[in-house]
Parts: sequence; C-alpha cells; structure tokens
Amino acid sequence: MPSILGGKFLGGHKMAVTCHFSVDMSAAASCLPTEDQFLCSICLDVFTDPVTIPCGHNFCKTCISEHWDKNVQCQCPNCKNVFNTRPELQVNTFISEMAAQSRQSAQQKVSSSSSEQQVSEPVEVPCDICTGTKLKALKSCLVCLVSYCEFHLEPHLTTSGLKRHQLIDPVENLESRMCTEHDKLLELFCKTDQTCVCMLCTISAHTTHNVVPLKEGYEGKKAELEGEIHQMIQERELKIEEIKHSVELSKEDADRETEDGVQVFTALKEAVERSQAELIDTIKEKQRKTEKQAEGFIKELEQEICELKKRSTEVEQLPQSEDHLHLLQSLLSLNAALPTTNWTELNVRPLHEGTVRRALHQLEEMLNEEMKKVVNTELKRVQQSAVDVTLDYDTAHPNLIVSYYGKRVQYRDEKKDVPNNQERFNRSAYVLARQSFSSGRFYYEVSVRRYTDWTLGVARESINRKGNIFLSPSNGYWSICLRNRDEYKAFNEYPVYLSLKSHPEKVGVFVHYEEGLVSFYDVYNAALIYSFTGCSFTEELYPFFGPSDNETSTYLHITPV
Repeated sequence: MPSILGGKFLGGHKMAVTCHFSVDMSAAASCLPTEDQFLCSICLDVFTDPVTIPCGHNFCKTCISEHWDKNVQCQCPNCKNVFNTRPELQVNTFISEMAAQSRQSAQQKVSSSSSEQQVSEPVEVPCDICTGTKLKALKSCLVCLVSYCEFHLEPHLTTSGLKRHQLIDPVENLESRMCTEHDKLLELFCKTDQTCVCMLCTISAHTTHNVVPLKEGYEGKKAELEGEIHQMIQERELKIEEIKHSVELSKEDADRETEDGVQVFTALKEAVERSQAELIDTIKEKQRKTEKQAEGFIKELEQEICELKKRSTEVEQLPQSEDHLHLLQSLLSLNAALPTTNWTELNVRPLHEGTVRRALHQLEEMLNEEMKKVVNTELKRVQQSAVDVTLDYDTAHPNLIVSYYGKRVQYRDEKKDVPNNQERFNRSAYVLARQSFSSGRFYYEVSVRRYTDWTLGVARESINRKGNIFLSPSNGYWSICLRNRDEYKAFNEYPVYLSLKSHPEKVGVFVHYEEGLVSFYDVYNAALIYSFTGCSFTEELYPFFGPSDNETSTYLHITPV
C-alpha cells in the first residue's frame, strides 16, 4: 500500500518521497482499500451515488451527469472514450457501500485525532499528505518539513531511519523555520542580533556573535521577558498606588477648598444680604425724612393760605369812602401783616440719591478684605511647597554677577570672561536656577525692593538661550516683569498689562506642574499679581531671573520663605 513517508529539500524545493511499507508492518492495514480508491476524479471527494460507465471508470452520478450536460459529446473524463449514445446510469451498490465505509472510517480517525489534540492545540493544522478530505495533523516533522495525521505519521514512529526525525506539535508554515539565505533549519539563536539563525550563519554573518542553542535562547529570553514583565507590573502597581495617593490628596484639597469656599461665599452672601437690607432701610428712612419735611412745608403753606384768604376778605370789606388816606393806611397795615416766607427757592429733593453707589462701594471694600483673607490663606498654603533655589553660574549672561552662595544676582556694565557654553544666555541678561522640577508643586520668593526693572518666572529646559529672546509660553517662558518703575505686565502670547494697587517688594512664584498653573504673588500685601492657567508642561522647569540692565547697584535676592 503506498504512503508518503516524508519530504526533504533539494535545491530549496520540498520533494515528497514515496516508498512502500513492508508486508509484516502493514498486514492489517493492507486488507483495507485506500481512501484514494473511493474518490471521484471530477469532484475529488469520496463517491456519492457512484456509477460505472461502459469504459469501466466510476464517478458520482451527479458529477458525470452535469459533465455530460455541459458537453456535446458523451466522453469519459479519464480515458476520453466517446459514446455515440448517452449511457444509462445506474448506481454501483458495491462501490457505494465501500465509499460509505471509507467515509465513516475517515470521520472516526478525525474524531479520534481531534479528541487527543484538542487540549494542547486549539488551531487545526491539516495533514500535508492526505488527498481529498484532509485530516487534522497530529505532528509536524522539522526534518521533512511536513505535517502528518495519525495515519501518515505511522512510518515516523516505526521506521528506524525516520525515528531520528524531530517531531513537534503541528504548526503551520514550516518553511518559515528554514534560513532564507542557506536553506538550513533555524536551530540556533543569535543573542547579539536577537534573531534565529542556522549553522551556516555562525560561520558567515554571525561569526563573532554570541550564538546559543534555541532552548538556551528561549530560556534566557523567557527569563528576561518574565523579569521585564515583573518589573513593568511592579512599576504599574506603584503607579496605581501613586495615583490613588494623588486622588486622596486631591480629595483632601477639594474638601478643604469646598469648605473654604462655602465659608467665604456664605459670608459674602450674608454680607450682600445685610448690605441689601441696610440699603433698603436707609432708602426708607430717607424717604420718611423727605415725606416728614414735605408734610411740614405743606402744613405751613396751608396756614399761610388761610391767613392770606383772611386778609383778602378784609381787603374786600374795606368801606367805600372818600378818605383815601385812611384807606391807604389800612392797606399798608394789611400788607405788613402778610407772610414773609419766600417759597420760590424751596424744593423738596430726594435724599437717597447715590445711596446704592455708596452701598456698593462699601460692599467692594468688604469684598476686597475678604479677597485679601482668601489670598492670604492661599499664600500660606502654597508657601508650604517652598523649595531651596540657587542660581546657576553656567547659565548667567556675562554681564550678570552671581553671588557666592547663588542667592543674589545683579547687572554690571563690564562683561566677565566666561565660556560661551550651550547653557549660557549670550545676549539677554537672564540666568536660570540650578534646580529643575518635572512634577508636583514648588514655590520660592524673590526680593525686588528698590528695583525699577526686573523679570521673574519659570522656563522649560529646551528654551533658546542664544540671541534675542521673545518671552512667551509658546517659546517656553512663563514670566512677569516691571518696566519703567510702574509698568507691570505678564508675558503671555501678547503682553498683558497689569493694574496693581501697590508696588510689590517681594514676589512669590508658585508652580503646580500637573495642574498647569504658574502664579505670582505680592507677598507683603497678600495679593495675587497674575496666573498662567491651563499650561501644558512636558519638560523640566527652571526658575528664571532677569535683573535690570539699567541698575548696577541693586540686585535680585532669593530669600527664605
């Protein structure tokens, strides 16, 4: 009985080698017909309703009928014999029964092989030797580069020459296990290039490389990967704990801010309601005074009207007489008794004009006091993030003099002879701190007393330090400045001019890296000067200082908080 025993590579091509089993090895199997004997040559599958035509060849009844329906001549697809009349087709019962038995046997083998391999190999690899219905492969041979089902694997389990072949669980694409350059099996691992190689590779491109057997390479790579995965798990677990801790801190901050906010706004609400009530009472009281005053005027006017009517009656009742002297003296006497009040200049005006404005002004002063309290509380809180900051000599412009301890910097007209290293500012009179920050919060304070020009802020690590510098967040600078003694501005993408009620003598700089916040405070007056919000920080941030180049007797001083 013929069977495919294996395959080998000749000139890079796989050739199936056909041999015969010995009689004693396959005596039991030789009594059974092979699957190939029950395959229809048209559909290449096991016969269904097999029929025999006059030339002796067998086909499925449906297959040969459809074949003849498509052709003018009734011709045998195998031997090309032509029949003058279309033969009458009758099912061959013997072949039909044998085909059914073959189909049932094949299904049993597939079921048995599937049950044995189901747990270890979920992916089905077809047998490379089976024709027609391909059974599931049980093993793959790394020598033959062929996958075998249980039936075709038999020679590898019994023949001495084939027993030495290396069998593995069935895999697809066995050709991928061959070296594309030398057509040899990939059986070594190059640790230098991290790739699988064949024996010939070790004497060519990988001569000086660290090459080990696949097993050793697998075990080393497995241990390395396990260690890397374990480390990554630990890092992520630590990050989870860090995030949870951050969330807890954030919740504490949120609770504290909520409590403070509720207190402040409750106080503001009460103050507004109190001011509103006072305003209404004031307006009502002034209205009462106005009405009382008007009532007094009206009463007095009504009395004078009565008096005037009385005098009018007396004038009308003067006797008709030729004694004009007596009459004139009577009229003069009545005229002298008339009221003397001049009511033309008297007006009743509202007394509550400007009351609302004055109430709002008082409320504004109260709000400013509350704002000052809030900022003072906020300032005390950010001061808890104070860090020790010192100036970096290697970044200072040649005209800047940095003190020995790195706490003061001032401008001098004379340039120092210093190396023009990459970190140094060469045209703008700036200097950075030694310390940098890439997370969390930090705060420091700088005395700017008696300075008429200065610049303060933070800068990212990759800023340009050569040539003219334009201060803006897009260029990596978040800063404010004083110019011309009383002109304060923040360097946003466009300068923002600031209106301050007082001149800061000490400026506090606070940064919350994750929140993207940079705030500047007037420390002594507990006032917020300006805040950059919604910033996106991705690099190290350095405190940034710019003393005036117009003053050589004063200096910027980093002071303790």
